[in-house]
This record gives sequence, C-alpha cells and structure tokens, in this order.
Amino acid sequence: MIGTLNALVDLVDADSGQEIDVAAFARAHGTTEYHLRRMFSALAGVPLTEYVRRRRMTLAGAELAAGAPSLLDVAVRHGYGSTEAFARAFRAVHGIGPADARRHGGPLHTQPTLRFRLSVEGSTPMDVTITHRPAFALVGHAAEVPLIHVGVNPHIQAHIAAIPPEEHARLKALGNEEPAGILAVTADIDPDAPEGTPLTYLHGVAVRDDTAVPDELDTLRVAEGTWAVFGASGPFPETLQNLWAATATEWFPSNPWRLRPGPSIVRYREFTGDTASCELWLPVEQS
Repeated sequence: MIGTLNALVDLVDADSGQEIDVAAFARAHGTTEYHLRRMFSALAGVPLTEYVRRRRMTLAGAELAAGAPSLLDVAVRHGYGSTEAFARAFRAVHGIGPADARRHGGPLHTQPTLRFRLSVEGSTPMDVTITHRPAFALVGHAAEVPLIHVGVNPHIQAHIAAIPPEEHARLKALGNEEPAGILAVTADIDPDAPEGTPLTYLHGVAVRDDTAVPDELDTLRVAEGTWAVFGASGPFPETLQNLWAATATEWFPSNPWRLRPGPSIVRYREFTGDTASCELWLPVEQS
C-alpha cells in the first residue's frame, strides 16, 4: 500500500492537467478506490482531491511567479477550461489571484510533494479480531453531524444528551446481535471527506436482520461481511481517535486486509470518567 500511495503521488505531478482515473489506478495496483482514498486521507491528513487541487495550484503558482505570459495556457495545462474557473481555484489555495501572483510573485502557499514511508512501531497497543457476521441492522436515533477529526464532537454530544434516559434502556433491551450494547455508529462518509463534511451518526444497537423494529427508530441495514475488531483502553476521546489512526499507519499496511464500504461502529465496553475501554469495528475484505 505504501508503494501504491507513492505511485499515486507521482501520477498527480506527472499528469497535472489530466483527470486521474483513481478507480483504474487502484485496480491496476490490486486494491479498491474506496480503500485507496481512505488510506490516503488517513495517512496524509488531507483528502486526495484536496491534495490534487493544492498540488496543481502549487505548480501553477510557480509558473506564474516565473513570469508565464499566458494565464489561459497555465489554466489549461493544469486541467481548467477557463481562466475564471482557474482563478477561483487559485485564489482558494493561495489567497491571491493568478494575475497578482504573476505581477508580484506571491505570497504563495506551497503544497510539497508527499512521500509515504512505513514505520511500524507498535505505538498504539491493539487487540485485533477478524470476525464474519451475517446481515444485521443498526437501529436507534440518527442525526446528521459534521466530521471532526480531533477532540470531542459537540454535535454528537448534543444529540446523545437530547435522548431521554429511558430510551437508552429501551434500546439496550432491543439489542440482540453483536456488537452488543449501546453503539456509536458513523455512516455515509465519502472516502475523500474533509473535516466538516456531513455524516450520519446513529446512537443505537445491533439487531438481527429479522427483528421487528419500532417505526419511530432509524434503521441502517448492514450486509453480511467480514469485520476487523480493534480493542483499546485509555483516555477518551484520544484513545479512540489514536486507535483509528493506528489502523491506517500500522495495521492495514502490514496485513492482507483492506477497508470496504460500510459503517464504522464503536462499542464501549466500559466508561469510567474520562477513560474508556472500547472496540472499533471496521468493515474489511481480503486484499
């Protein structure tokens, strides 16, 4: 995977003006577009589409600062059909227009070429179990919230706080499938999603696929498939966020599995003060 990501980075610079067929590239390297985009975002800290935009505007800015005579030529060379569209993208990255960059030479924001390296240090202790589960459903109370990578998500906190205590008891009684207990579920996340992107958060339980579910509850159907279950304990939410990062930096590059589309599920085994013992369930398939 590390070699594949570096080859993708090289392709971004080599084909600066061409639309990159990420799906075809992934197939040629024995993986999937979904897994490739998720790993790129997790390891680079920026979605692939955003990296491509920043990198192209970096190369375009260098050309303009060097005195390129034609804005249209630069725009076309980097994949834009008009100077207007190019100027909007350029200003979004650099904070100044392309004409100003050509006239004054900057200031310009540079996106360096990324280079991925594998460093397996085992810095985040993980207990990992691979399990195959039949189709099931996740039921509870869902809300649309923005994606937040670091720290507590206040929108999720507010959603949970608005659920009456007796409803938690009802959900626990309804749950009859693994993973057991009250679950934190995130779904409908685009693999290229930047921070702030809306996602579906569901506070609920897992039930067998044939379970009768009250009409007022939200339901997410989950297909039969394989799951990697990662266990960890420590301060909340840092331990959970570090665990998710460690799956990308340490576990997936070293194991013959890749992510497949599906929800991410967190099961809290124990919650004491600011410390949590939890499981992270990720849908996977063999590479």
